[in-house]
Amino acid sequence: MGAIRSAEGGPLRRTARGVGRVLRAPFAGAARGVRRATHAHGAGESGLGKLIELHAVNSAGDMLITVALASTVFFSVPTDQARGRVALYLAVTMAPFTLLAPVIGPLLDRIPHGRRAAMAGAMLTRALLALTMSGAVATGGLELYPAALGVLVASKAYGVVRSAVVPRLLPPRIALVKANSRVTLGGLLATGVAAPLGAGLHQLGPAYPLYGACAVFAFGTYLSLSLPHKVDSAKGEARARLTADGPPRQPVRRRRSAAKRPRPGLRTVGSSVLHGLQANGALRMLSGFLTFFLAFLLRVHPLGGLSPAFSLGVVAVAAGAGNALGTAIGALLRSRGPEKMIALVLTAALGTTIVAAVLYSAFFVVVVAAVAGISQALGKQSLDALIQRDVPEEVRTSAFARSETLLQMCWVVGGAIGILLPLNGVVGMSVAAAFLALGAATAVRGLLTAARRGSPHPRVA
Repeated sequence: MGAIRSAEGGPLRRTARGVGRVLRAPFAGAARGVRRATHAHGAGESGLGKLIELHAVNSAGDMLITVALASTVFFSVPTDQARGRVALYLAVTMAPFTLLAPVIGPLLDRIPHGRRAAMAGAMLTRALLALTMSGAVATGGLELYPAALGVLVASKAYGVVRSAVVPRLLPPRIALVKANSRVTLGGLLATGVAAPLGAGLHQLGPAYPLYGACAVFAFGTYLSLSLPHKVDSAKGEARARLTADGPPRQPVRRRRSAAKRPRPGLRTVGSSVLHGLQANGALRMLSGFLTFFLAFLLRVHPLGGLSPAFSLGVVAVAAGAGNALGTAIGALLRSRGPEKMIALVLTAALGTTIVAAVLYSAFFVVVVAAVAGISQALGKQSLDALIQRDVPEEVRTSAFARSETLLQMCWVVGGAIGILLPLNGVVGMSVAAAFLALGAATAVRGLLTAARRGSPHPRVA
């Protein structure tokens, strides 16, 4: 009898194993391909590959939460109600975040020995908040908004720490601007995968994208703790300060007493980085502005002949493709002229919005979204190159953290302007052109002057 069972069970087991191998093969092959891409050129040995994978997980989780909130706050109600809900969202989440954002960088700057724990904490916080939000997302109750604020703060805290971590994981053969490009591109690809996945989960119920986000962030918690131990090293670091005048000061040593330490700021970076930060602030404002303004505008006035949802999709794809293209261009270009590149992309964004305001049409709406994506990606990478080149190594990590916090605040301000404006395309593009012109007036001349003068510091490899 046992021989009969063995004879019958053997082929069945072999068939089942064969089917299992066939089903696993595409996923295993894709996983191996992703691992080869993220660990290429020494990124695997330095730990940068693990950070790229962690950032992809972070971006996927944020997108799943965005899908859940958009379906509740925006798509599930008429435009007038949606505008009220988004205004409430801004008031309850973005306004407190504007107050909290300046604190995030300095607070995280005080725990350089706990960066892995800080990133893991940001992941775990969002996992728990996603689970909390799943109970309120169907009704859109007020309890949803404090949880959304917590998710936003945790997400930006992760972004600040991640910017500070990248220089610690640079392989010898990859420059910082290219490393940041690879990290950003990994996040964009993960976002592209997570968006349709979140839409599919939403068909099962409004809470399911949040269940998925909870699982993704739980996995991100594990990945954060698996980063190399050198991420937590603060050897040779000091706090950075920013000022527009005067040569870089010597970094403040940590051995100084608390009474003698200068107040936190960003003052050791010189005028090139400051002008680059001003220009990037204008570009980040444009990104936040377009996110909210076009979301409402296209619901009321969709692109010619298209539905509101499809119009939003077209603009979102244009912005995402532009961001990916800008990231890819930044990875291919050398970082020798970051001042000129920042001035160029800011001028291009300004010119595009002016043309869109004068010749407003569906075509120019898509073009503005694409140019904004390209400009933001190239501008941020060029700013990273300036920080790498001009900021002394002792304060470079701190400069990355604080500059990222300031840029996040600019995005919030741009989003607030977008939600408050009347839904008129010409007016919107004119306002966008106005604050880009202000950014160009304050930054472009200084950037070009700095480019002619050359780097004030020896280039750091």
